[in-house]
Amino acid sequence: MPQQNNIPPDLIHYVEANIIPRYDHFDKAHRRDHVEMVISQSLEIARLLNVRADIAYAIAAYHDTGLCQGREHHHEVSAQIISSDSQLRRWFTEDEITTIAQAAEDHRASADHLPRSIYGRIVAEADRFIDPHTIIRRTVQYGLQHYPELGREEHYRRTLAHLHEKYGPEGYLRLWFPDSPNARRLEQLRRMMLDESLIRDLFNQFFEEEQGEANNCL
Repeated sequence: MPQQNNIPPDLIHYVEANIIPRYDHFDKAHRRDHVEMVISQSLEIARLLNVRADIAYAIAAYHDTGLCQGREHHHEVSAQIISSDSQLRRWFTEDEITTIAQAAEDHRASADHLPRSIYGRIVAEADRFIDPHTIIRRTVQYGLQHYPELGREEHYRRTLAHLHEKYGPEGYLRLWFPDSPNARRLEQLRRMMLDESLIRDLFNQFFEEEQGEANNCL
């Protein structure tokens, strides 16, 4: 349970009973541990910026719920889920719900527009916990789940291309707080990406571990 920094206890209860469990059915990179991380980081950033914790909490909890209809438009579906959830009217005004929905829609790293509010920037930053090993492992997980027909070398090329497309110096990932721990970790990842033998070794390790886990489920 998050620290109740001005977050109504009944909102926390509703989210933990009805929203967080949805993540148990998503891909391995977006399970319960992911949303809990985004909630934790969102609340920490909200505290530092002195903005409302209850709004930041709701956004973080709902931000990926749209994955129930696939990844491509999940940010838009998340916004629709927020807007249509009548229970949220117990804690938020219509204008606040609009802000929450817009922030969830704006959180996607590849979005073609800037977040429309400080809360959109908060969840966008919180969603990007940049741990190099976790990023590589989750890229492998996603590839194995969504492209099972690919061979090992094709998975490696896909992993390498994704790392550069998203996290490279010209990548589409945006960080909103330049002094954040994420900014320092992004520089660490970029240094690692310059050493392709290191990336291949990590890929091989994670590929074998994840493929082995998948085989154990058969």
